[in-house]
Amino acid sequence: MTTFDDRENAFENKFAHDEEMKFKAEARRNKLLGLWAAELMGKSGDEAEAYAKEVVVADFEEAGHEDVVRKVAGDLGDKATADEIRAKMDALLVVAKGQLMDEA
Repeated sequence: MTTFDDRENAFENKFAHDEEMKFKAEARRNKLLGLWAAELMGKSGDEAEAYAKEVVVADFEEAGHEDVVRKVAGDLGDKATADEIRAKMDALLVVAKGQLMDEA
């Protein structure tokens, strides 16, 4: 195998790893968002965990995260605006990435 082939394989492996980490971070963010929203709705324990899973599943409806924003905004009603939810998602993505790095 040539040096070029080695570099190409390394690049492809790094890309695959980065995409996997991005997916995991976004899924973790969505779970954390679900737990945050559940708390605002007065849910706790198993009920909060079940709601967090619903939020994670909602992300698979379409590309991007607007499906998650719509679900959570609809469930929260006047307890949080869509912009507040997006801001919380941005903050929780940082937390999720940190948690994944700590686990590695």
